[in-house]
Amino acid sequence: MAGRGKRKPKSEPQNADSANGDAKKPRKGQDGQDSASLVSDVSAEVREEVERLYKLRMPDDFYHFWDFCKRLSPESPRDALRETLGLQLVGPFDILSERHKSSSNPQPNFHLHCRHFYDPPELQTILQGRAETQYHMGYFRDSPEALPVFIGENEAKKGCSITQMGDNLFGAVLLFLARKRKERGGRKDEAALQNMEEELRGAAESLGFPLEQKTKGMKLRDKKVVTKTFHGAGIVVPVDKNDVGYRELPETDAGLKRICKAIAEAKNDEERMKAFAPIQEMITFVQFANDECDYGMGYELGIDLFCYGSHYFYKVIRQLLPMAYNLLKRGLFGEILEAHLTNRSHDKLDQLTPA
Repeated sequence: MAGRGKRKPKSEPQNADSANGDAKKPRKGQDGQDSASLVSDVSAEVREEVERLYKLRMPDDFYHFWDFCKRLSPESPRDALRETLGLQLVGPFDILSERHKSSSNPQPNFHLHCRHFYDPPELQTILQGRAETQYHMGYFRDSPEALPVFIGENEAKKGCSITQMGDNLFGAVLLFLARKRKERGGRKDEAALQNMEEELRGAAESLGFPLEQKTKGMKLRDKKVVTKTFHGAGIVVPVDKNDVGYRELPETDAGLKRICKAIAEAKNDEERMKAFAPIQEMITFVQFANDECDYGMGYELGIDLFCYGSHYFYKVIRQLLPMAYNLLKRGLFGEILEAHLTNRSHDKLDQLTPA
């Protein structure tokens, strides 16, 4: 390993606001209205409850999608997509359905509700699919104060990879539907898929939500991503005109994965301690970087070790990530991380088991 890491030149400066992806402009629906002016049926009181319990602002498409599912299945909106697509509305949708009011858990931690093994603090699960692979979709935020920058999908039984699926639920579910149709290839449920596609497309167009997998806003975010990290969705940190804010790790992703593998698969504690030496050296580099306001370096290393998944890294992750989140003024993500590491599992993800 050579050097203390170097700053990665950026073509344009980033400030804290732009890096957080908080400036989603209203879109025009078919009738020319801004989508923001098309108000969901969800009451202000219920919206406040969702945001109080999660401590996160929810985007317009979340509430409009609930309205859409209520029209499809008035008796059980959570299950409106289950028969056709194998998807169920979960997470904050459980508050809209008032499922939390009949929970046997007197004090559920909503940040752990439907939080899968590889979900970083930035991801908030909203849909679940096949239990065999633990398929799920979630809103991805670059900052807890900001609105989501995209919807990501992950299969927790397969690994940490997060695939971008557009920036709203209508677009994400349509992309999922198109993939399902291709996999099934003209089976008897084609009519149901076609009908669902038309319903989704019509609702999205009337509300003005884009249906591309990579929207203009997501492309703008791509320019601000300082590194992809192991999950592939990338991280964003403020970088000023002097390139202060992020410096690269002194290891490639492939090299860091080899180091992690040697630690996780070490035959004994002595061998594991030796294998940890490069990580300890990187932690020293992170301390230098933090002193010089390059907070993204520790953020990247912490996220990569979290994504690798081995419990041998939990102590180091707790050293790196909460500090990075605090320095970046994203403290809520640090709280979510700590709760997740304490209860990290592939099982018992539902915090709202009925009484």
